Amino acid sequence: MKMKSFYASLLMVGTIIGLASCKKENASKSASAGSVSSSAVTSTGAIAISLASSGTTTDSVYMVGCYGKHDTKDSVAFSTLPTVIGTYLTANYSGYTFKKAYSITDSTNTVINYIVVIKYNSALVGLKFTAAGTFVSILEQREGVDLKGPGWHLGGFFDNRDSKHRDTIAISALPSAVSNYFSTTYPTDTLLHASIAPDNVYILISQNGVLYSTTVTAAGKLVKRIQIEKHDLKHAVVAEANLPAAITTYLTATYPGYVFDKAFSESPGGTLQGYVVLITSNNTKYALIFNASGTFVRVLPIH
Repeated sequence: MKMKSFYASLLMVGTIIGLASCKKENASKSASAGSVSSSAVTSTGAIAISLASSGTTTDSVYMVGCYGKHDTKDSVAFSTLPTVIGTYLTANYSGYTFKKAYSITDSTNTVINYIVVIKYNSALVGLKFTAAGTFVSILEQREGVDLKGPGWHLGGFFDNRDSKHRDTIAISALPSAVSNYFSTTYPTDTLLHASIAPDNVYILISQNGVLYSTTVTAAGKLVKRIQIEKHDLKHAVVAEANLPAAITTYLTATYPGYVFDKAFSESPGGTLQGYVVLITSNNTKYALIFNASGTFVRVLPIH
């Protein structure tokens, strides 16, 4: 009887532990999924965009900074947007797919901004424009659980914002198919920087007079090659802290939540002409050109 009582006690303890474990697991899942409060959405001016067809473990991302406390958002058709918005998207995001658009009106019912969400390569990009259609900024994206706080968490969709550059790949560590393709196809290029994108393609920055960005699959197949500059210049790596303050100010205002990847100075004949700055904004990589004083010149989405 004592033995049976002992085993019964063990069974009861195991059941309690199992139930506690299940509760803990369910609580963990619930916490990670996160119920997004309306106050968090409103306070961050966020708009939710579904990722249901993107093959991610995240149901939606939130484009933050879309509207102010007393503003109103309304879904609008692409055809109702100012023509210059379509022109801007075609020029800067060739091959993009339109996803959503919203008008933002103030308390007087006057349109003050347009929010446009597109898909470029395999990533969502949210853009803010003025009522006239002038580009303002790239919208920072967050998961619902990160609407409050720094905007990301380790293991999350945007955890590269810890600036530890886990997407940077040593040139010597590139897959042989990638390095063999590149050295065979572009034998006079000098590789300067390599990284991997969320869709598992490699972005290679190289110099051959001018700077190039070459995107290659893991199997060694070309996706895209972009000439970043128009002129043959000398380049030198520049630390983020040594960039002109105007560049940092521009990036912070125009690409909130961006991650600095790499920067190069441009110097024909030893005279500083400008800078090329590589950043990641959400899951899209950009090359931005600035003049010697740090004034923005142009931008190229490279993947």
